[in-house]
Amino acid sequence: MLIPEKGRPKEEIFAELERLKARDLDWKAGRVWAYVYNPGDETREVVSQAYTMFLVENALDPTVFPSLLRLEVEVVRMLADLLRGDENVVGNVTSGGTESILLAVKTARDWARAERPEVKAPEMVLPMTAHAAFHKAARYFGVRPVVVPFHPETYRADVDAMRKAITENTILLVASAPCYSQGVVDPIPEIGALALEHGLLFHVDACVGGIHLSFLRKMGYPVPDFDFSVPGVTSISVDMHKYGYAAKGCSTILYRDKRLRRYQIFACSGTTGYALINPIVLSTRSGAPIAGAWAILNYLGEEGYCRIVRAVQEATRRLIEGINAIEGLRVLGQPDMCMFSFTSDTVNVFQLADEMRRRGWYLQPQFSTPLSPRNLHVSVNYGTVPAVDALLADLREAVEVVRRMPPPDPGLVQAVVAALVENPSPETIARVLSLAGIRTTELPEEMALINEVLDALPDELVDQLLIHYFNDLYA
Repeated sequence: MLIPEKGRPKEEIFAELERLKARDLDWKAGRVWAYVYNPGDETREVVSQAYTMFLVENALDPTVFPSLLRLEVEVVRMLADLLRGDENVVGNVTSGGTESILLAVKTARDWARAERPEVKAPEMVLPMTAHAAFHKAARYFGVRPVVVPFHPETYRADVDAMRKAITENTILLVASAPCYSQGVVDPIPEIGALALEHGLLFHVDACVGGIHLSFLRKMGYPVPDFDFSVPGVTSISVDMHKYGYAAKGCSTILYRDKRLRRYQIFACSGTTGYALINPIVLSTRSGAPIAGAWAILNYLGEEGYCRIVRAVQEATRRLIEGINAIEGLRVLGQPDMCMFSFTSDTVNVFQLADEMRRRGWYLQPQFSTPLSPRNLHVSVNYGTVPAVDALLADLREAVEVVRRMPPPDPGLVQAVVAALVENPSPETIARVLSLAGIRTTELPEEMALINEVLDALPDELVDQLLIHYFNDLYA
């Protein structure tokens, strides 16, 4: 497509956008159980209005837009209080959980350069359940990820394994509250004690759980300690655009004090341009997500958030009980909040995901590991609460349909896997994708066969295959 020679009428433009959205799943009806966090029409309208009020303003320079400085500071202060931090806790609003995690790792690396200059090959210790953003940060910033196992029944980080993995090069420990995959909180106090014992930084990834868990605690639910009340925790990431229900593009990174946060900030005056000062990774950044976050925190208040959290948690309870009651399905671990995964020993869960997709639902496939089976992930949010009964009804029917299905052709899966393991070149990848009937320039209608192949491959080959596919897809 080329830029049109003459501009198109706005009615035509919006009609085209609506046409393009027609293939998207209906998140407004609560049928998408990942990626979207819907607070309801009225609250979303408040966020939308605040967002558009600051759509053009740029948070790069607070001397030009002091309003954004004030809004950002107030968002951070509200979250710091929610996370039981004192007046010394500081932080910044970022574009998302990945950026917050990138900053935590970059800060730890630069802290080590200043405070522990003898460390030439820095390492961070993290459980296999930690988010992939930590591996991305490791690649970007030259910090080696030392991955340790988790307990296969509880899915919580193995503290003894973390202890054994610490070396003279370790600068950072990582834990989740909760891990995205199974929704369980790692043993944060024990890991905090380990960090103090060895003089290490300790980052808690509470991107999905920081807000929801904090309000659960305020309401009297049993919630493991995970925040700044835990000695040894030095930084926490918390997303506003997940269970804070703000608009997309809004997370936060918080530090116990300014002495640590200073290693996050970048400044450069050695060019012919203006002096550049970036507290986060981005330079230019829209003020819209900041304003949207500030607006929803003030609009809902503690009462509104508690109302949402109570409804979501009750829906989660019903959903977990309902899934466990379906013959052949079982929920993994003991989730601490409103996200979890389930598996089956008798039904192919990848085919189950496709069957549910045909019925208009999205459940997120997750691959097996040496310690965990393949499974489907579910994130419950306020917008999905009314859809629990409908989901369970379709899930029961879908399980019976999949029971009668033949599995993806095992011979084809084995042939594809064998070819890639023998020669994982771009040419081989292109050939085996074609063999499996996958056109790299189009989105597939079904994913079961693809997921079977990916689940059978070593992780490094999965990465290569996905890079090849996406390199063709976005063309």
